[in-house]
Amino acid sequence: MFKSTRTNNDASSGNLILGIDPALGTTGYGVVRDLGNRFEVIDAGIVRCDRRDTLESRLLELSKGITEVVEEFRPDCFAVEELYSHYERPTTAILMGHARGVILLAAATAGVPVHSYAATQIKKTLTGNGRASKSQMQFAVQHQLGLKQLPEPADVADALAAAVTHCHHRLASESPALKPHVNTAYANLLKTHRTQQS
Repeated sequence: MFKSTRTNNDASSGNLILGIDPALGTTGYGVVRDLGNRFEVIDAGIVRCDRRDTLESRLLELSKGITEVVEEFRPDCFAVEELYSHYERPTTAILMGHARGVILLAAATAGVPVHSYAATQIKKTLTGNGRASKSQMQFAVQHQLGLKQLPEPADVADALAAAVTHCHHRLASESPALKPHVNTAYANLLKTHRTQQS
């Protein structure tokens, strides 16, 4: 149902944020501990649904997978990527809406608050660029969370990015001057990374 890439089992201190990248095929999730001045990955993985199954079966599988994660880690809040305002394929938007609805229901059932962030907002928070590529996002997530390797697959990176975004916005609400500093720092880091690759 989901593949864990767990790095630490101890979730006894700090707020836990469950970041989720909604999808009907492969939903990424990441549990991040917010320690105030730093963030730590507790668990990350995917909930995979068989595309050959009926819609209702896939939604049930997604619900079970997210519920298992919630019951194991008991997060303090969800950070979920919002749906795009416009989709080239309306069917995709409808299916994504189903998946996101199941995730929000799981949060409500557990009594956990949900914070939603647009994809462009997440990208800008982590990289300073609202149109950052997936590879740039993976690089930013890796460095902000101190991971030894790039987070894979991209669904996991996106989920971790949502959780980290929530951590940054909490910090920014307490100290507004911190937000642009974070963006500038990682924008410069990404520039260095692109220069090294070229």
